[in-house]
Amino acid sequence: CSAVQDQLRNVKQIQATSGAFAAILSDGSVVAWGNSDRGGACSAVQDQLRNVQEVHGTSGAFAAAFAAILADGSVVTWGH
Repeated sequence: CSAVQDQLRNVKQIQATSGAFAAILSDGSVVAWGNSDRGGACSAVQDQLRNVQEVHGTSGAFAAAFAAILADGSVVTWGH
């Protein structure tokens, strides 16, 4: 968490998978951390994570991922 500690301000919501966390900030952006194979890295979709309204995490035996619902109703996913 220390790698993102400075970014975790004005947090509205936090969701988790079996190895990662994702936080929605008050400006509608998302910060993710933890195991990158479990959704802890969202850099591939970071530019799409704007005006996020909700984040949901899911985990299975071999996979974990997050889905973010944006203000326009579209969905952005990351993880495995």
